[in-house]
Amino acid sequence: MFRCAECGWNAAKWVGRCAQCQAWGTVTEVGEPRVRTTAPARIVPPPTRIGDVDAGRAASRATGVGEFDRVLGGGLVPGSVVLVAGEPGIGKSTLLLDVAARAARDGRTVLYVSGEESAAQVRLRAERIEAMAATLYLAAETDLATVLGQIDALGPDLVVVDSVQTIASGAVEGSAGNVTQVREVAASLIHVAKSRGISVLLVGHVTKDGAIAGPRLLEHLVDVVVQFEGERHSRLRLVRAVKNRYGPTDEVGCFDLSDVGIVGLPDPSGLFLSSREVAVPGTCVTVTLEGRRPLVAEVQALVTKSSLPSPRRVTHGLDSSRMAMVLAVLQQRAGAALREADAYVATVGGVRITEPAADLAVALSVASALAELPFPADGIAFGEIGLAGEIRSVCGMPRRLAEAARLGFRRAWVPPGIRDSGPLPDGIRVIEVRHVREAVGRALSESGPPTAVPGRTGQPG
Repeated sequence: MFRCAECGWNAAKWVGRCAQCQAWGTVTEVGEPRVRTTAPARIVPPPTRIGDVDAGRAASRATGVGEFDRVLGGGLVPGSVVLVAGEPGIGKSTLLLDVAARAARDGRTVLYVSGEESAAQVRLRAERIEAMAATLYLAAETDLATVLGQIDALGPDLVVVDSVQTIASGAVEGSAGNVTQVREVAASLIHVAKSRGISVLLVGHVTKDGAIAGPRLLEHLVDVVVQFEGERHSRLRLVRAVKNRYGPTDEVGCFDLSDVGIVGLPDPSGLFLSSREVAVPGTCVTVTLEGRRPLVAEVQALVTKSSLPSPRRVTHGLDSSRMAMVLAVLQQRAGAALREADAYVATVGGVRITEPAADLAVALSVASALAELPFPADGIAFGEIGLAGEIRSVCGMPRRLAEAARLGFRRAWVPPGIRDSGPLPDGIRVIEVRHVREAVGRALSESGPPTAVPGRTGQPG
């Protein structure tokens, strides 16, 4: 047989180029595979009844970073392996260094293994973000055997490896970061974590397509996969769990990345609202659900006469195909004159809205810009729009209304049937609309002269 030294691909005959990783000159001949059988071994200790297992040994322990604990489901479980992935410079190392320092201040022994930076560079960042602790140990290593030896000698409660693609094993062929090396390094660290009850945090690189670099098996082996999201030019960072064996996968943590570190935002709604003091045409506020957390976001639209045969449709922070569909429905079902107009729709604060619940806010902001009438300053809108112009209900409507009422909004344009979803919050008037034409007519008919915007300071609440 012939095998690629980079990715482990097997072939029946020699080829010059690997068919899987496309590397040249890496396919070499290996010995004939032998069929191996394993004899039964003596069981020590014997199996335990499920009712006799101590569940307290798997109780989660808070890291001290509230937003990170929210995503993990309460904290780190002893023996768990968490993979934190994200684009370069998004804040992975800064967050995990902060988590390591807080765990060390809590009385735990923490080992931070850096395969990308020297120990002196890590210390400089720790001083900048105030992450110094007495029981936080640094090791700049890239050899797996040395890392395992450091764990044996120190006996830590928490291990942070930055990153798993920079650690290599001498027992496996290939350079650090290839499929075989990543699989071996991850398997060894997972074995140590499970056998000794050590929590392990792994930093993972991503490819240019946004997928986690390395074999897909890596995501199956670990217990929790956490994904960092955010734009490079924005301070906002969203952390969500893609896989979680110990908690929900619909929670989202919000962080603010600055020069002094990364700080959790327990109430980030103010980041997604503009700081103006009066309502202007072309804006509408909606409430989105990121996991189970309601976030208030503002949609802005600008409609101008087009000089091109095909009008422009430009969007930022919204799905372009979804926005084009809403504009088509608005033109066909509500009589909006958009055939010869350029439409620009964007969100405030760099937030990205992907759920259909923002359809009604997009339609009302475009209609407001087209009619040059401001949407009511104390109003919000959410709901999905169908191709026939009907407005459909969305999930979590009581939670959305409660968040809007908390921030000072007094009117809400919502789909019908919301009163059947549960009790409504006090202080907000609910206006049920069944069709996009009805929604546009009722919203713009209640718009008056520019008024003060309630609670719109542009800062977190």
